[in-house]
Amino acid sequence: MNILILGAGQVGTSVATALARENNDITVVDTNEEKLRELSEKLDLRVVNGFAAHPSVLARAGAEDADAIVAVTSSDEVNMIACEVARTLFRTPMKIARVRALEYLRTPELFASGHVAIDHLISPSQRVCDYIERLIKYPGALQVLDFADGRAQMVAMRADSDGALVGHALRELAQHLPAGAEVRVAAIFRNKKAILPEGDTVIELGDEVFFLADKKSIRAMMAELHRIERPAKRVMLAGGGNIGMDLARQLESRYSVKVVERSRDRTRAIAEALESAIVLTGDCADEDLLREENIDQTDVFCALTNDDEANILSAMLAKRMGARRVISLINRPAYAELVESGMVDIAVSPQQITLGALLSYLRQGNLARVHSLRGGAAEALEAVAVGTAGGSKVIGRRVDQIDLPAGATLVGIVRGERVLAAHHDTVIEGQDHVIVFVADKRHLRKVELLFRAGALAV
Repeated sequence: MNILILGAGQVGTSVATALARENNDITVVDTNEEKLRELSEKLDLRVVNGFAAHPSVLARAGAEDADAIVAVTSSDEVNMIACEVARTLFRTPMKIARVRALEYLRTPELFASGHVAIDHLISPSQRVCDYIERLIKYPGALQVLDFADGRAQMVAMRADSDGALVGHALRELAQHLPAGAEVRVAAIFRNKKAILPEGDTVIELGDEVFFLADKKSIRAMMAELHRIERPAKRVMLAGGGNIGMDLARQLESRYSVKVVERSRDRTRAIAEALESAIVLTGDCADEDLLREENIDQTDVFCALTNDDEANILSAMLAKRMGARRVISLINRPAYAELVESGMVDIAVSPQQITLGALLSYLRQGNLARVHSLRGGAAEALEAVAVGTAGGSKVIGRRVDQIDLPAGATLVGIVRGERVLAAHHDTVIEGQDHVIVFVADKRHLRKVELLFRAGALAV
């Protein structure tokens, strides 16, 4: 595809990196010449210096021939206007924009057909809040990813000595789970290397196990890998920015929520916007404050400020002072793996979450969802099987007849409201939502093309 990316910030750079390595024609527009120069030295792409919403700049960038425009500058207004210009002057087929301000997001009719020319709207704050909420709901999970509008979820767990399945082969799993449970282990990471699971694969202590399940089977499977943890009740959020306030609003009806915010004015605004959450003015790395607010009785501490270092340090402090589980928002991808090996239980990368949403729109094939796993080392795709058996590479075929590349596993199928674990003799039907785990990102394109509309059976 010929893709025009507006904005060379962290998200724009991540998208450009992912797509340039997949043989797409990429052009990046930004006003910062130094960022553009660094990007062009690392990747095979074009760069254009200029204001992203100006018609002359878009013309120089090749908007007339672009298949898609991805507007991810730091300004919501620039992103929206750029999409309007792309539609009006260049008839760009696909327009994707990041919009962060709640004032816009609270009025979705702005983005309805015939209004602001955005085909796909990305709200990083909402996606991050949903992601963290799922982690709080399932104590002990490292990742919880939605597929098929939440009908199926992929969960990552680290196997510990209390897990009933640890030391046993996967073929024994059916004996442990309730009758009718639909669960399939998608992948195992051992010593940072992916192992594609077979029936005789033995779960070892410390393995990072990814499994797909319907909602009613998730907790039963988690108990097979990890000690059963009590549900979270008390949550503390450090940082009252957009993510902190939105997450507090989502959680306050079901949990006891406290928000700690440094700015007194911001504290007042948050308190007025929330109903039952307690909002405090203070420093999230203040030991006295944490002690006074009973950090040792807190089930989940989430560090959500805009400062990576402050998030890491406050999360480590909260853990040392007795918080049961700590989650840290980290914008620099290089920090994520580093901190998870220490006292921070989970590092959440807004860039990786946003990137997955963007890639699901940009990649070829009928992809409904793309999730990055383990900091982008692997991916899980949700593809929709469309067409007929005679004109598709997957419909009407058994799983073992589908030409999947090495390192890819067809994990499960969502058919209507049912979640089916995929076995070798499972036959794909039209409109199935098929979940595929891809251990080696170099093979992503082959997987995508299997589900591409109009792909002919061979």
